[in-house]
Amino acid sequence: MDRILLSTLAHRSPEEVFPYVRSFADYPRYTDHLKEVRINGNGGVGSVYDLRLAWWKLSYTARSKVTDISAPESLRWQLVNDIDARGEWRVEPEPDSAPVDTETASRIYFEAVYDPHSADESAISLPRFVSLDWVVRKVEPKLLGEAESVVERLVADIEGRRREVELTIHEMP
Repeated sequence: MDRILLSTLAHRSPEEVFPYVRSFADYPRYTDHLKEVRINGNGGVGSVYDLRLAWWKLSYTARSKVTDISAPESLRWQLVNDIDARGEWRVEPEPDSAPVDTETASRIYFEAVYDPHSADESAISLPRFVSLDWVVRKVEPKLLGEAESVVERLVADIEGRRREVELTIHEMP
């Protein structure tokens, strides 16, 4: 199993941050590769989100299920189709890290644990002569850049303005 654990600081309280983390329907605004999100459920535990992704000549719909919500601290999810993956969005108060002109801050963590070799090759229509291993080798290095874009845009939504954000990489494959 591979693990990605990233974090960044938002200049807001966990109570102000958590609704943004929880709002999967807004995620296409944060990334260039997530084209659409469809929800089956009320957004709570058990809700299933179809996340339509597109990159290069590939498109794929990941199905993610919310497995636990402990607002405003944590939202856990797992993929329910084609690949063994699960993760968590976690928000922790970090008031001592707030800039002088800001009242408080929170650290937002994103964690994903996955087995890239568990992917169902028949779930993705690959171009001729392209293997799933090749796709995995090409996609994994792009994950960090994608994570940086997501975090920067998410923080801009939370704080109401764009700024440079620092992405802390705690663990990468």
